[in-house]
Amino acid sequence: MSVEAQKILVIEDEEKIAAALRAYLENAGYGVITAADGEAGLAAFYETNPDLIVLDLMLPKVPGEVVCGEIRLESRIPIIMLTAKSGEDDKLSGFALGADDYVTKPFSPRELIARIRSLLRRCCDGISPMYKSMSWNGGELEIEFESRTVRKNGTEVSLTPSEFKILSSLVKYPGKVFTRDELIDRALGEDFDGFERTIDSHVKNLRGKIEDDTANPKYVITVRGAGYRFGVRK
Repeated sequence: MSVEAQKILVIEDEEKIAAALRAYLENAGYGVITAADGEAGLAAFYETNPDLIVLDLMLPKVPGEVVCGEIRLESRIPIIMLTAKSGEDDKLSGFALGADDYVTKPFSPRELIARIRSLLRRCCDGISPMYKSMSWNGGELEIEFESRTVRKNGTEVSLTPSEFKILSSLVKYPGKVFTRDELIDRALGEDFDGFERTIDSHVKNLRGKIEDDTANPKYVITVRGAGYRFGVRK
């Protein structure tokens, strides 16, 4: 996935810091969404499907700790906590909440950009899930990530490596809309030089194996003009 396609959500109530972050991130080639309080930050997360979040802890309306916890119930999106609290206990508390990295104020913009790039590479190169296994609709669909096993109504389903990578990418970020190019990067690799519609064939085959009604799928949902998303919560 290209840097230009990646969106960063900055949840920061200090206007000068938010403006500076926007300038540095846009200069680095990222798309930027900003929110000035925790409530607006959560709304932006659900509405914009960002690729990474820079989250201040000291926020009005909804504290950053609560925002982080709410997001972690939904997604493994990378989160960098940005705060003036620099104590070891504060950092450990942030990681316990589910943060991936911790940057203290004042900070170096170059260092923050480097940390963002590192996190995005790590999250996009792999398909490490929040859990070793996940299931939906009372066990109708089950995935065991380490063994790469998928079951439908208790019966193992044979997926190709590309189909498994597509499914794993979608469930890793529930609600996020993936473009065809993003899924190609994850399932087929950056060196793939075929047509982007190839991913549609893989999705069609995947649906045939995990959906009850392929004409009205409930797991792998088409978002017209955009791509695909996972359709149900764990």
